[in-house]
Amino acid sequence: MKQILQVALDFVDLERAVDVCREALEGGADWIEVGTPLIKSEGLNAVRVMRREFPDRKIIADMKTIDAGRTEVECAAKAGANIIDVLGTSSDETIAECVDAARNYGAEIAVDMIEVADPVSRARAAEEAGADYIAVHTAIDVQMAGGDPFDVLEHVCEAVDIPVACAGGINSETAAQAISHGAGIIIVGGAIIKSSDARKAAAEIKESMVSGVPKATRLYRRVDDSSIRNALEMVSTANISDAMHRSGDLSGLRPVSPGTKMVGPVVTVRTYPGDWAKPVEAIDVAGEGDVIVIDACGSGPAMWGELATHSSRQRKLSGVVADGAVRDTPEIREMGFPVWTRLIMPTAGEPKGFGEINVPIKISGIRIHPGDWAVGDDDGVVIIPKARAAEFANRAMDVLEKENRLRGEINRGSTLSQVAYLEKWEKKK
Repeated sequence: MKQILQVALDFVDLERAVDVCREALEGGADWIEVGTPLIKSEGLNAVRVMRREFPDRKIIADMKTIDAGRTEVECAAKAGANIIDVLGTSSDETIAECVDAARNYGAEIAVDMIEVADPVSRARAAEEAGADYIAVHTAIDVQMAGGDPFDVLEHVCEAVDIPVACAGGINSETAAQAISHGAGIIIVGGAIIKSSDARKAAAEIKESMVSGVPKATRLYRRVDDSSIRNALEMVSTANISDAMHRSGDLSGLRPVSPGTKMVGPVVTVRTYPGDWAKPVEAIDVAGEGDVIVIDACGSGPAMWGELATHSSRQRKLSGVVADGAVRDTPEIREMGFPVWTRLIMPTAGEPKGFGEINVPIKISGIRIHPGDWAVGDDDGVVIIPKARAAEFANRAMDVLEKENRLRGEINRGSTLSQVAYLEKWEKKK
C-alpha cells in the first residue's frame, strides 16, 4: 500500500474537528481518525458527521474497544466507519468478535498495541485472528514521560504481513523515521491539530514521509531529562501551572526586573530573617544555570543585594528566588539579572551563619527539594518536582501548542468564548 497520513482528531468539540480535518486534508492527509476523546464527547454522531462531510475518505473510529466487540463494531460501522480500532489488551474472544462483526458490515479492524506487554507476539496473534491492521501506539501519558513508538515498531513490522500504523507524538522530524522503521500508515495528532495552520503542518509531514528527509520543528517534540531546559525556556509559568493542574506557584513573589526569564535546577537555602551568610555561601555551591531558592521566613531585613547579585551573575547562575527581603533593586535592574522576592527594603541584616544549604524547604505552601526545577517570569515563579520535570515540561509544551491553535482561530475572526465553546461546556444545574 502507499504511504498513508492519518490525521487523529483528538478533540472534544465536533465543530473544531471538522474545520481542522478539512485543513489537514487540503494539506495532504489521506485518512480521517475520529479520535477517542471526540467519540466519548460527541458519540458516534461524530463519525456520521465526518462521513457526511467527507464521503470519499476512509474514516477510522478509534473506539479502543476492549469488550462487547460485536456491538461496538456494528454501531461504528453503521455510523460510517471504514476501520474500527480494538485494543490489543482485550481478550482473544473480543478480537474475534470484532473481526466477525466487521466482515458482516464491510469494515476492517485495526488492533492497537497500546500498553501491550509483548506487542510482537500480540501482533502475530491479531493477524492470525483476521485483523487488517496493527497499530504501534505510544500512549500520550507515556509520551509526556519521554516514551516514543520506535522502540518496538521495527520488530512488529518484521513479525506481520498486514500493514502497520505508527502513532505517538510523530511530527515532521520523526515521520520519515517511522517510515524507515517499516510503518505504512503514519498517525499524527498534535503536530497537525494543534497547529495554527493545519494545512501547512500536514503538508510538511507528508513531504517528509515521501522524501524521507526530516523537517525541523521547534514544537510537537517530546523532551527527556537531557533537554528539559530547552522546553522550559519556551513556555511560560502560566503554561506550566496549567500543565501541573494549577499548582506549583510561589504566591506573592514578584520579579525585581520585569521582563526577565529564569529557568534552572534548584539549590535550596534555609536561613533566618536578614541572615545573609548562607544565601551568599550558596553562590559558591551552585553551578552554572542553577537557581538559588532562599527560605528566609518571608520577612526582612534584606538578606540579598547588589553584590550578591553581581557574584551570581559572574558565576552564570540562572536566577535567585528570595522568600524574604531584597535591596539594591536599581542596581539589580541595571544588571538585568533575574531575581524574585517577597519584600523590598533598604535595611540589611547580618551574616550570622545560621541555616542550611541544599535541604528541603517550604515556600508559599510548596515543598521544594534540591534539584527541583524553578521557572520565573513576570507572572511569578513555579517549582517543578525533579522526578516529574520532563513530564511537566512536555505537558507545558502541550498547553502552549493548543493555545497556538486557539490564537489562530481568534485571529481568523472568532472570539475566546466561541473557540472555548463556553456555553456548551458550562455546568448545567
